[in-house]
Amino acid sequence: MENELFAFETPDLICGIDEAGRGPLAGPVVASAVVLGPAFPLSILGDSKQLTEKQRLYAEEVIKAEALYWAVASASAQEIDRFNILGASLLAMKRSYLKIKKEIPISLALVDGNQRPDLDCATKTIVKGDATIPQIMAASILAKNLRDRYMVLCDKKWPLYQFAKHKGYPTEEHRKACLLYGLSPIHRRSFHIEIPAKHDHAEQQLLF
Repeated sequence: MENELFAFETPDLICGIDEAGRGPLAGPVVASAVVLGPAFPLSILGDSKQLTEKQRLYAEEVIKAEALYWAVASASAQEIDRFNILGASLLAMKRSYLKIKKEIPISLALVDGNQRPDLDCATKTIVKGDATIPQIMAASILAKNLRDRYMVLCDKKWPLYQFAKHKGYPTEEHRKACLLYGLSPIHRRSFHIEIPAKHDHAEQQLLF
């Protein structure tokens, strides 16, 4: 893992960026940017999709305590409908980066996937970076944990959809709830939910 990271021409500060929530039918897409120091305990990191919830939560505590810089940002369901999911994901990534950029200049951003946000620094995309690059792993963990917590809060406001259980992903149970009850204000109307949008909702403010 270290060899792959330092195969790049090592700049002063490397920022890892990743998002969570591209696939769900509801909720925001959340992105995180993280800068790790040389003494960061890399052993606590891993692919956020493979870690248990307990491991992710512990890693989050360490990242927030030990990382040099970290930030999270989001794009709402309404922005996803307006810009499409890729555009909204890149927007959330840029927002998380800009929060760190306010604190310290970044020399290189490592972005998970094959699409890059419009950043004012050198940017390298890395397919499956969330499983191989420590900075991206850390960003993925923060983004997933924060989005999961937000969906649990949404479950309290709209309990009919059971957001705490599926986090907005297109399970059969979730689709059936949409058919029975219509769409909530956080559903993505541009996604194939199999029912028409009945009401327009005012755009949500940014979550973070």
